[in-house]
Amino acid sequence: MSTKIYHNPRCSKSRQTLELLNEKGIETEVIEYLKTPPNSKELEKILNGLGLEPRELMRKGQDEYKALGLDDNNLTRDELIKAMVENPILIERPIVITSKGIAIGRPIENVKNILSK
Repeated sequence: MSTKIYHNPRCSKSRQTLELLNEKGIETEVIEYLKTPPNSKELEKILNGLGLEPRELMRKGQDEYKALGLDDNNLTRDELIKAMVENPILIERPIVITSKGIAIGRPIENVKNILSK
């Protein structure tokens, strides 16, 4: 199974999720998304796979969210995605992508569910 994790090594949930994948012996492509953020096309794929709108994948407690005025309901989907590409700290983490599905590892049970499909 081809597996990818958008990972932040400073995040405990992200580390726990990567540890779960390693424990299960799943070969995983680790993408430190703060260093290598997903592009808009990749974010669209993630959002569609999760069935979420951009704001639902954003960390609204980040200073950048407020500073960039991302709570403005007039912003378009494309504008919100662009903000995440340019400020990857806004993207909720970890995100695991497998051939069985996509999940945000908050809670980790989300990832366990797609792995057991």
